[in-house]
Amino acid sequence: MIRVLLADDQALIRAGFRMLLDATDDIEVVGEAADGAEAVRLAARDRADVVLMDIRMPGVDGLEATRRIAGDEDLAGVRVLILTTYEADEYVYRALRAGASGFLVKDTDPADLVQAVRVVAAGEALLAPRITRRLIADIAARPLPQPGAYRIDSLTGREREVLGLVARGRSNDDLARELHVSPLTAKTHIARIMTKLDAHDRAQLVIAAYESGLVTPGTP
Repeated sequence: MIRVLLADDQALIRAGFRMLLDATDDIEVVGEAADGAEAVRLAARDRADVVLMDIRMPGVDGLEATRRIAGDEDLAGVRVLILTTYEADEYVYRALRAGASGFLVKDTDPADLVQAVRVVAAGEALLAPRITRRLIADIAARPLPQPGAYRIDSLTGREREVLGLVARGRSNDDLARELHVSPLTAKTHIARIMTKLDAHDRAQLVIAAYESGLVTPGTP
């Protein structure tokens, strides 16, 4: 059973998400928070697997709450899935840098939201396609990368190739086909890259690839 915490300052939205998620056989809503500080506290108390986190909340916002959760070793198993009303939210980039594992807009189809919770709970990263475009645009508008900001030099040639493909949105199956290896080998490469770059999921690998200059916006 996937344990989910809802963090949104609007009770009506929390009620809607609870109704949707509790109707599934494998997801259980274990708590609700009206602000970021409460979300951090309940994530620890209720041992949530996934926090559905709104960004714009009073007091401690979702961005800071995400940073606190991602930075707490005792909450290493908690994944944050950001939900926002606005597709072009200026916090997309910062939320992923803070440690969020996914980002969806609130008009996402209910079935897609349920599947997103499952994907993030399984340790994968999830970005809506339009959010990915926004993220890449944000990165493209930033100053030139600083090569030393990430330990890219610690990667082997094959690992750099894998990282580049991950940054371009390739799945494990895509990697296996393009590199002529098994899906298990592709997954092993990704796990090793995460360890070397101190990243906890694919979202952070994407950030590392673009910020280090390994991949540039517009690269096919």
